[in-house]
Amino acid sequence: MTAISIPTRPQRNFLPESFTVTTWEALKPYFDALLDRNLNSQGDLKQWFRDRSELESVISEDLAWRYIRMTCYTENEDYNKAYQDFIQNIQPQVAPVADQLNKKAAASSYLDTLAKEEGYDIMIRTLKKEIEIFREENVPLYTEISTEAQKYAQLSGAMTIEWEGKEVTLQQASVVLMDTDRKKREEVYRKINSRRLQDKDTLDALFSKLITLRHQVSVNAGFANFRDYMFKSLGRFDYTPQDCFNFHNAIQGEVVPLLNDFARERQNAMKVDTLRPWDKAVDPEGRAALKPFTNGRELTEKTIEVFKRLDPFLGQCLSIMKEMGHLDLESRKGKAPGGYNYPLSEIGVPFIFMNATSTLRDMVTIMHEGGHAIHNFLTRDLELNDFKSTPSEVAELASMSMELISMDHWDVFFTNPEELKRAKRDHLEDLIETLPWVATIDKYQHWLYENANHSTADRKREWNKIFDQFADTITDWNGLEEAKDYLWQKQLHLFEVPFYYIEYGMAQLGAIAVWRNFRNDPVKGLQGYQNALKLGYLRSIPEIYKAAGIKFDFSKAYIKELMDFVKAELAKI
Repeated sequence: MTAISIPTRPQRNFLPESFTVTTWEALKPYFDALLDRNLNSQGDLKQWFRDRSELESVISEDLAWRYIRMTCYTENEDYNKAYQDFIQNIQPQVAPVADQLNKKAAASSYLDTLAKEEGYDIMIRTLKKEIEIFREENVPLYTEISTEAQKYAQLSGAMTIEWEGKEVTLQQASVVLMDTDRKKREEVYRKINSRRLQDKDTLDALFSKLITLRHQVSVNAGFANFRDYMFKSLGRFDYTPQDCFNFHNAIQGEVVPLLNDFARERQNAMKVDTLRPWDKAVDPEGRAALKPFTNGRELTEKTIEVFKRLDPFLGQCLSIMKEMGHLDLESRKGKAPGGYNYPLSEIGVPFIFMNATSTLRDMVTIMHEGGHAIHNFLTRDLELNDFKSTPSEVAELASMSMELISMDHWDVFFTNPEELKRAKRDHLEDLIETLPWVATIDKYQHWLYENANHSTADRKREWNKIFDQFADTITDWNGLEEAKDYLWQKQLHLFEVPFYYIEYGMAQLGAIAVWRNFRNDPVKGLQGYQNALKLGYLRSIPEIYKAAGIKFDFSKAYIKELMDFVKAELAKI
């Protein structure tokens, strides 16, 4: 294999090479220097943006490492304290000064001319939006929100059950839900739920507190509710809440009927009188669960091979991450739940965090997070940090497209042709099932924040109402009502990144369209995908989608067209 060239961070021009983030006092002189600088030409303004970008990249990467260490080892007090220190003592000091810097830039007479250059128009639009929503009184509220949200990771990371004489994480236990022994599946399902429900009141109280704090933030900024505030905050310039409601209705009309078809087929194949929640992950024909890998090392090597086959450059990206120790993939006690790809703004090589056991879903997750990672590599050399900070509708397009275009090379994980077919079929069915879940979570969030003064009883009632709109009608929840009442508590986005969820649905549709192009012409399809990602946030979302050769569209007609394509692909397997 060719030697891997490990990237080094670019040379600093504004900060000393040896500078590391320690305290606000150490950072303040650099912010002051930016605030005090005279901007006497367009060149001055451009250099000012470059220096600001360098400072923000250093701070962003420091926060990234504090978050990564804290989530990898939630029981480590030093890591927790380091993260808390940033959230409580550095971030609140940076926020008001960032607002002053925004206002300084906005007041420059050279800003309008600069806005004519590619990327700067998008960045300046975002900067003006930041000025519009910033309120000094929200700074301590955001500190409190971050501190409270961290409790979710600690509570979830501590959840374990005893299974066959061993203490296992809930992620490890959930692998048993693929076991062909139905009694065993039911037993582990009930144990997992019983453990979750132990903390239901604590999580309910935590969530109520977060909703109250977030509502206050929105009121302070002059918005009717936190949903409207977040649409502005997330820079949703290209769609409205009404578009989201149209998306929910389209999913309910076009996709939910497919869930009933899948559930009915599953029930018939399993020859069971009633289909229960613990029957959903097992192979309906009674075959043992697919096991694409046995440990993190094997998962890493095989993923690199898949990416390399698609394009040697893609394989190189993941090899670099492996060499740099930027992969923590296996589930273990004391690790926060979920998975993420965290961009590292200065070095430009991201970090992937996962809770892999040995399942197909884990394999798909590394494809997903690997897609995010490729995106970071492709935007690494863009001039400003803002140009690399893509909106999530684009970020998730990168990851979800990779899940699908990598399928041609899944034989790396499944040498048995029958298992390969099973893996592809399972993934495509799972993709279809994801869309209604996205609609469920998104619609629930709209209700939660439009009705910020709701009681926990209201919350439970509304959850069930929305859940039922997007779930199949075949699965029998009899006797499991309480588990169903609190299913939403599994969704970390609700606690940690509110309103970040509809993007998965939009990007899933975009990814199907990217895959359709790839199916028609692999070379052109892959090139279109990479062309779109290279743009970072230099263009609007619809323009970036167009660069990939697809539409930014979630109308009923378009969703039907894409679902027909997926059904046709399923029929071919």
